[in-house]
Amino acid sequence: MSRTLFSNGTVWTGTGTTSNALSMRNGRIEALGAAALAGTHDDRVDLRGGMLLPAFGDGHCHPDHAGFEATGPQVRGLSTVEEIVEEVRRHAAAHPGDGWIIGGGYDATIVLDGLFDARWLDEAVPDRPVALRAWDYHTLWCNSEAMRRAGLDASTPDTPRGRFARRPDGAPLGTMIEWDAVDAVLVAAPARTTEDLVTALAAATEAYAAAGVTWIQDAWVEHGTVEAYLEAARRGLLATRVNLAFRADPVRWREQLAEFAADRARVRALGHDRLTAATVTANTVKFFVDGILENRTASLLAPYSDDPCTRGMPVWPYGELLEALTAVDAMGLQAHLHAIGDAGIRTALDAIEHVTRVNGPRDRRPVIAHVQVLAEEDLPRFARLGVIANLQPLWARTDPPMTKLTFPRIGPERARRQYLIGSLLRAGVQVSFGSDWPVSDHRPLAGLPVAVTRENAEREPPGGWLPEECIGIEEALSAYGAGVAHQAFAEDERGTLVPGKVADLVWLDGDVRRLDPHDIAETTTVLGTWAAGVRTFPPANRSGV
Repeated sequence: MSRTLFSNGTVWTGTGTTSNALSMRNGRIEALGAAALAGTHDDRVDLRGGMLLPAFGDGHCHPDHAGFEATGPQVRGLSTVEEIVEEVRRHAAAHPGDGWIIGGGYDATIVLDGLFDARWLDEAVPDRPVALRAWDYHTLWCNSEAMRRAGLDASTPDTPRGRFARRPDGAPLGTMIEWDAVDAVLVAAPARTTEDLVTALAAATEAYAAAGVTWIQDAWVEHGTVEAYLEAARRGLLATRVNLAFRADPVRWREQLAEFAADRARVRALGHDRLTAATVTANTVKFFVDGILENRTASLLAPYSDDPCTRGMPVWPYGELLEALTAVDAMGLQAHLHAIGDAGIRTALDAIEHVTRVNGPRDRRPVIAHVQVLAEEDLPRFARLGVIANLQPLWARTDPPMTKLTFPRIGPERARRQYLIGSLLRAGVQVSFGSDWPVSDHRPLAGLPVAVTRENAEREPPGGWLPEECIGIEEALSAYGAGVAHQAFAEDERGTLVPGKVADLVWLDGDVRRLDPHDIAETTTVLGTWAAGVRTFPPANRSGV
């Protein structure tokens, strides 16, 4: 029986205690402190004064999107339209042919109202279709050839779930907003192959392992993606555990129920540790309740401050949402609901309450992701209904999307009700953290300082934006550890370093609790990651500490 000792550093257990050593045996934590040091060991890890703690989780992300971004034009982080167009030009020259150029991650704040013109991309690539997702993945910018191949013109109507930005003559401008409009373009593009998806998933999960993460929630899985996950697991290419959340479509959810059951059965039949759905149950279903504030599609209780004619764009008719959520819950599936605006969040809570009343009590652990603008009267409902609030701490700061788009959209009163992490924790709500990668940085070490300080990269505003919502460093670590483990129905197995639990560990080069929080992201290094005692970073075929 293999026995490994970790010593010469700080072991933070996540239970309010620390130790100077930890031993693991056959993938589980055996002992702490003196008991860990006693006896013989087959292997030793010198922590070199660093910190060993429960491995991180990510309760909401999109690894396939992140993997594909790396293969397209590298537009994320570029600050002008000219830079983006030049990068598309470069990519097109490096990848000749007549196929589609698809990329993601452009910054919607660099153009007024986030409305980008197809003609700008035409300058770089006039004869091949180009489609770029905005950094939020709720908006698409494409060139004229992409619109031509998709059959879009002035006669193409908006829908309740999609809007086309238009020129004065009614012709599409080149910016597609939300589901139906985005899909109207992408449906004309060739589908990703299973092999393409496997490659993307391998790259994304490797990046997560390097960030100290051992469990992620893929919060947007289409039926056609499941085979790629199964194949990646068979080949041993998943460097983290992944739980799949199948996306429920408001148009075809009834026929999807059979797909959900079949896909859950396929995951269970494979029985692979890295492809899980919780520990005991299997799989999750994702519901998009509304859109986002930046393009005025998040659902609000009162009209938008800069457009009194709209309160947003609900994705589901309310009755359909109740019926679909009730049916999914009856199958024993976990609900994971995207809700940004205060009306969207209330709708999600109302739907969960309805399901609880209709289907009766059980340990269902519904998740509401993002929880951006929260009405004060709805905050206590999270704990009462047993709802997990999954938040992205990197968003709780005054960065350009917040100051240029969100604040003008919602006004000062609603701006003060954003990302109430501290209030949710004080109300006894189960909070888990995630990244929404590739929307924002996947590294927990990048999210930790924002949760603690609520300051942006320039350390503004001093003392933090909404300082009463700041949380402590150990609370933030727990949201990435025990909080995500609870979301995964795995708190008895993971999330804290307790003898008998699975040895999911991350080794940092220093004790982040002792650092200036502002410095964590830039000065702290992940030196090692273990999932069930197996070292996933550095990979076995790479040299390292």
